[in-house]
Amino acid sequence: MAGTARRPLLAANWKMNPLSAADAVALSRGVLPAATRHAERVDVALFPPFCWLPAVAAELEGRPVGLGAQDCFWERSGAFTGEVSAAMLAGWCGWVIAGHSERRTHFGETDEQVARKAAAALAAGLGVIVCVGEREDQLEAGETERVVGAQLAAALRVVEPAGAGRLVVAYEPVWAIGTGRNAEPSQAGATMALVRRGLDAALGAEAAAQVRVLYGGSVSAANVASYVGLEVCDGCLVGGASLRAEEFSTMIGTIGAVPR
Repeated sequence: MAGTARRPLLAANWKMNPLSAADAVALSRGVLPAATRHAERVDVALFPPFCWLPAVAAELEGRPVGLGAQDCFWERSGAFTGEVSAAMLAGWCGWVIAGHSERRTHFGETDEQVARKAAAALAAGLGVIVCVGEREDQLEAGETERVVGAQLAAALRVVEPAGAGRLVVAYEPVWAIGTGRNAEPSQAGATMALVRRGLDAALGAEAAAQVRVLYGGSVSAANVASYVGLEVCDGCLVGGASLRAEEFSTMIGTIGAVPR
């Protein structure tokens, strides 16, 4: 983050956790002291399951913590059983994740579908974290640049330069999600630099400079400093570690202490 005016972002993807609204509220309450203490230096956003959004929204009201959803559908309304549109989410939160590797892997989401979700989120006035990343077999085949470049290009086709300030790109190698195996900072930095070049080419340098680029993939309090210290990294998208309020709070403090 050194040398950039972009505020760092620490985003907590709770995935399909916790199992009750009370636990969701307790978890959000647990990170509020650290988030408040470092509010002038770090943006924090929580992404609970859809069903806990109202309870967490009430807990966060008036607090310096953002709230987001883990997914959205691209249509505003209609006969799409089980889906939740970006237009619906706009009444509850300010963020949405599009294209998380688990959505791509388990539910077969394509680059085009992810792009449509990102477009819908931006049209609804939401900030959107677009996730990109390669599988292990693609990494070993030397295809990281091709895969990540294609995923990014698809998403950027729906982004106008005027909306760049509400776009975040998270590089999360699929082989590092939930495995405890994180990317070496040098490897992550090289791919995030690739993302930054793609942003510059698609949006122009001025608009691209507003887009934050995050790292995600088995991020913990023990390794977060090695990522946020990279000039190309504007924060992290955190999974499992974000379910532990004390550890996530430590990560907020770590990011808040990094010079930039």
